[in-house]
Amino acid sequence: MPNDKKKIVLVDDNPVNLKLARNTLMERYSVFTVPSAQKLFQLLEQTVPDMILLDVVMPEMSGYEAIGILKKNPRTADIPVVFLTSKTDAVSELEGFSLGAVDYVSKPFSPQLLLKRVEVHLLLESQKAELKNLNENLQHLVEEKTGEILELQNAVLITMANLVEYRDDVTGGHIERTERFLRLLLDEMRKEGIYRDILDTWNIDLFLQSSKLHDVGKIGIKDSVLLKPGPLTKEEFEEMKKHTIFGETVIEKIQQNTRESMFLTHARIMAGTHHEKWDGSGYPRGLVGTNIPLQGRLMAFVDVYDALISDRPYKKAFPPEQAVQIILDGCGSQFDPDLQGVFLSASMRFQEANAIF
Repeated sequence: MPNDKKKIVLVDDNPVNLKLARNTLMERYSVFTVPSAQKLFQLLEQTVPDMILLDVVMPEMSGYEAIGILKKNPRTADIPVVFLTSKTDAVSELEGFSLGAVDYVSKPFSPQLLLKRVEVHLLLESQKAELKNLNENLQHLVEEKTGEILELQNAVLITMANLVEYRDDVTGGHIERTERFLRLLLDEMRKEGIYRDILDTWNIDLFLQSSKLHDVGKIGIKDSVLLKPGPLTKEEFEEMKKHTIFGETVIEKIQQNTRESMFLTHARIMAGTHHEKWDGSGYPRGLVGTNIPLQGRLMAFVDVYDALISDRPYKKAFPPEQAVQIILDGCGSQFDPDLQGVFLSASMRFQEANAIF
C-alpha cells in the first residue's frame, strides 16, 4: 500500500533537536532527518519533500546559504522552508523572509506549536497548488469557475489569517470581528459621503477581504514576545511593533509572484499603516494626518476598538461605551477627526455585530 503521507525534511546539526522534531511529526508525516545542508542536497537528489524545516546556524553552510541555493533551483524553489532557529534579532528574521522562508519557529520549540505551524503551512501550500491549477485553465472556464476561484481565494485568506491567530491565541476572533466592524464603518461613510472620492474607486468587498491580512506580520514575531502572558517590556514592544514591516514584506513577496491586485495592495497598506497615528506619534514610520493612507486610518479605528473590548492577559475588557468614548477622545491625536461622526454612528451597531461571536 503506497505511503500517502506528506514528506518533511528536518535539517539540524543538533541530534537532540532532530529527535524531538521527528518524534513530534512522525505520526502524521513521513519524516527525514539530516545533520547538515550538504546532506540535505544529497537527499533532494532522491526525493522532493513537501516541506523543509531548516536550522539557521550550522557549520560549513548556514540555513540562509542553503535556502538561497534551494530557491535558485527550479526543482526545489517552491518547497516551503520554515526556519528553526535560536536567533532572536529582527534583522535576521527579516533576512530569512526576504530569502523566501514562509515562517520561523524559535528554539527551543513547543512540539504542539511546531505541529500546528507545519499543518497550517502544508494546508496553505495545498490550496495554493489548487489555485494555480485553476488559474491554468481559467481562460476556458472563466464564467463557470469564477465563483469557485473567489471561494478558494477566500479560503487561502482565511488560512493565512488563521495562521496568525494560531500563534496569537489571545486575540481569537479578532480578524473576523474587525472585518465586521469595518463593514459597518464603511456603510456609514457611504451614507454620509465621507471620503466618497476615494471609496468610489474601491471594490468594497475586495477591500474587506484584504483586511483579514492586516496582522499577518505577526508570523515574524518571536514566540517569547507574541505569546507572553502579560505586559511587554519596552524592548519587547519595540519587537512587537515590527509586525507592521514584516506584514508589508510578506505581502510584497506574494505580489512579486502574482499579477497586480488591488486586493494585495489594500492588504499591504493596512498591514503597514494600521498603527500610525494622526498626530505622527504612531509606528512604523510616524506618518501624519492624511499622509496615512485611508486604509490604515480605517483599520486603526476598528483594530483599537476590538482591542479595548477584549480581555487580554494584562487587562480586562472595557465596556463598549467606554471603548467608544476612548476612541472619540483620541480623534485628532490618534485617529482621523473627519471620521469621528461616522465612527460614533457605526459603533451603535458594533455590539449587535459582536453578539454573533
